[in-house]
Amino acid sequence: MDWRGLMQAGLCGLRLTPAQFWALTPVELQMMLGLSGSAAPMLRARLDDLLAAFPDEDVKDG
Repeated sequence: MDWRGLMQAGLCGLRLTPAQFWALTPVELQMMLGLSGSAAPMLRARLDDLLAAFPDEDVKDG
């Protein structure tokens, strides 16, 4: 992650205080910078594919 670039964008470009910057979630910062929307949301079919590929297993203590 390019923290230097993100901090520069947040502190200088958006004029956030350090406290405001560090209080943001990555998604909030992306939205403020206009970077959101580049990735498609996960749909149910993709979630089902992942669940089939990586099923939850009961883990028993050793």
